[in-house]
Amino acid sequence: MESQHYFSAQPAGPDTRRPLSVVLGGVRRDLVTSSGLFSPDGVDKGTAILLDAVPDPPGGRLLDIGCGWGPIALTMALKAPDAEVHAVDVNERCIALTAENAARLGLRNVAAGTPDTVDDALEFDTIWSNPPIRIGKQELHALLLRWLPRLAPGGRAWLVVQKNLGADSLQRWLAEELPEGFRVRRADTSKSFRILEVHRAD
Repeated sequence: MESQHYFSAQPAGPDTRRPLSVVLGGVRRDLVTSSGLFSPDGVDKGTAILLDAVPDPPGGRLLDIGCGWGPIALTMALKAPDAEVHAVDVNERCIALTAENAARLGLRNVAAGTPDTVDDALEFDTIWSNPPIRIGKQELHALLLRWLPRLAPGGRAWLVVQKNLGADSLQRWLAEELPEGFRVRRADTSKSFRILEVHRAD
């Protein structure tokens, strides 16, 4: 799907719910999905690689940047039931689906909303994201610089990025642009994807 569709506040096309059966946290889950969002028919390859590669999220406040229908945020909430999970997206349909899917799973620790609904003072112990690379470099950079500096001391962010969509150049850029005390490394390579880790010093 073209990026303008799933990176729009109000995507085109009817918002018709349909069932979605996926494995999250090692268990098959019955959720709902719709059109007008990224990977509406299941967990995309990059997100699946991220979820397989990262350790369980530590800390009391977690963040999913670009939540879609919710696979990353829901997995965080399943693995860290006592944590506060924030799921952000600009797509109103995605926000509604993430909230609905969290309710279906009985997860009361997921707060889904637009970026502007998150208190600017909050810092996050763990950030997971399959960032929307196709929105363009300028918008992507602005998005990452909005959230990654909000890692709490000792916090870590994990990003999955396709190699042929600029994972290595993004790693270099992050290392140059993030504030002092942040370290960026390539944590893993799987198939055509890199897992990038951003760590803020204690």
